[in-house]
Amino acid sequence: MSTAPKADKNACPLCGKPAMPKHKPFCGQGCRDRDLLNWLGDAYRVPGPSADEILDREPDAPL
Repeated sequence: MSTAPKADKNACPLCGKPAMPKHKPFCGQGCRDRDLLNWLGDAYRVPGPSADEILDREPDAPL
């Protein structure tokens, strides 16, 4: 049985405050800007080899 609290679908994904209709799914402009900076600063990444490593491989080499 999980004891973790359920995520509120109307809560800001960054700070947990209630989302505001004008800024949904965020609570305000500050969290919207912080999320954009996370995207621009590569804070959101998928683990794996870099694009350079993939391009430098031999064509027949497995990923």
